[in-house]
Amino acid sequence: MADIKIAGIMRAAAFSPNHIGNDSTIFNAVAEQLRKRGCIVNVYSEEQFIASGVKENIIVNMCREPRAIELLQKLEDNGALVINSGYGIENCVRERMARILLGSNIPYPESIIVSTDEAIRETLTKAHISACWIKRGDSHTMHNEDVTYVRHPEEAQEILQEYFLRGIKRAVINRHLEGELIKFYGIAGTSFFYWLSANNSSSVRRTAAKKTPADFDEEKLKALCNAAAEILDVSIYGGDCVVDNDGKMRIIDFDDWPSFAPCRQEASTQIAKFIMSAIKDRFGSHK
Repeated sequence: MADIKIAGIMRAAAFSPNHIGNDSTIFNAVAEQLRKRGCIVNVYSEEQFIASGVKENIIVNMCREPRAIELLQKLEDNGALVINSGYGIENCVRERMARILLGSNIPYPESIIVSTDEAIRETLTKAHISACWIKRGDSHTMHNEDVTYVRHPEEAQEILQEYFLRGIKRAVINRHLEGELIKFYGIAGTSFFYWLSANNSSSVRRTAAKKTPADFDEEKLKALCNAAAEILDVSIYGGDCVVDNDGKMRIIDFDDWPSFAPCRQEASTQIAKFIMSAIKDRFGSHK
């Protein structure tokens, strides 16, 4: 391929809570891998993209700002190659994601979707939900407080009121799940898949041969995550899954282009290969 020009759009700092460095590092690593493959990668901030747009018709991005997502969708509709898709990024907004996964029979915690000015103690009590997670529903996560663990319905009501006072209008309430927390990273349509147990202090990659917890099946996890990626229309993804003692897996979070911090070197190479393949599929051998 020749004269491949790519717009690389970095994630705004507001949407990288505690991960500004990690997000920029994986983005820059992928951009460098693409340059090694002969591409011209022009890097823009999310703010620059919103203000002035881009001329390139290949766009590799980590955007999350609603105005940027809307612009990505318009470019996509006009024929640009956009990775990740603006539609996929929008699908990872918490309320939308919960509705899509639950509606598609992807294993996901029992959930209640509410307005933050609602009275929810009785609803939680009737659903026999005590310990739960309250998550911002109307946007991608911007602060650590946008995901909050609570122990009982009374505390849930207090946290929901705090969300309302912070200007957050919608929330997703997930039943707390017991089990081992697994972090995963993948690239849809490829063999790349990486996971590790977040319950252990060590971040050593595990394989199916090191089953934990009981009956853990790495291939089953990979298939589940790839199914979620396809339904959400997200190619470069990561997230969290809880596996109980019987091996039952349920996705509790799914992210469009995470930091890939535990596997960054391998991931950056594989993401670049995926992008090059997508360019070839769309435009042929020359761009």
